[in-house]
Amino acid sequence: MAVIILPMQHTRHLLDLMARLRDPQQGCPWDLRQDFASVAPYTLEEAYEVADAIARQDFHDLRLELGDLLLQVVFHAQLAREAGLFDFEDVAAGICDKLLRRHPHVFGEAVFESDAERAVAWEAAKAAERADRDTGVLAGVAQALPALKRAQKLQQRAARVGFDWPDLMPVLDKLDEELAEVREALRQDDRDAVADELGDLLFVMANLARHLKVDAEEALRRGNAKFERRFAYIEQALQAAGRRPEDCTLADLDALWDAAKAAGL
Repeated sequence: MAVIILPMQHTRHLLDLMARLRDPQQGCPWDLRQDFASVAPYTLEEAYEVADAIARQDFHDLRLELGDLLLQVVFHAQLAREAGLFDFEDVAAGICDKLLRRHPHVFGEAVFESDAERAVAWEAAKAAERADRDTGVLAGVAQALPALKRAQKLQQRAARVGFDWPDLMPVLDKLDEELAEVREALRQDDRDAVADELGDLLFVMANLARHLKVDAEEALRRGNAKFERRFAYIEQALQAAGRRPEDCTLADLDALWDAAKAAGL
């Protein structure tokens, strides 16, 4: 006899499995030891693995990684249910309400003449939601975000209230200024100052990316991938010649790096 899978049956099964794992008498000892804080790093890790599967365009892995990420949502919801805070249905209801609020042009009567007009309404809806939770312009930008991503979000928030340079040139001038301050901290051999000034330089780099409408995090990921491709070229070339990177001079390695660039890597 064929098994009939009812709508949402697997979702209900997943919730039941999570509840069983947390059962004090019959559950898993590891799962029973967890709390919100201990699960949070796994939640971040799974989100990154989803992004990685997308970047690789591996849609089999994407399905699996989305399942792992969904498990994190279910785990947190189970912890909250046990504490009498909320449950999975409350989470789903909350995001449904948010989608309805933020899309009045789809689910209501609003009409937007342009993407810019829609974006203004979207930000206004977000600001209204935050008004119940915080008062500061920068409040609510998650501390756990990657630093470059968080820098751009902080800058975007400040820009909404007019705290922003009007065009690109002052950002480039600030970049030169911060680089000079890094050089000065190095000249004084002040390690704390070097770290502070380097942080300022990176913050301005994120601002430069924002003004150029480039995602700084994605730009750095692309830079990392480029470095990996070119260094792999160096290793392969040396292996073919029976040599190792550690046995080469920097000039030798630079020459192979330039060859990798010339090869379009």
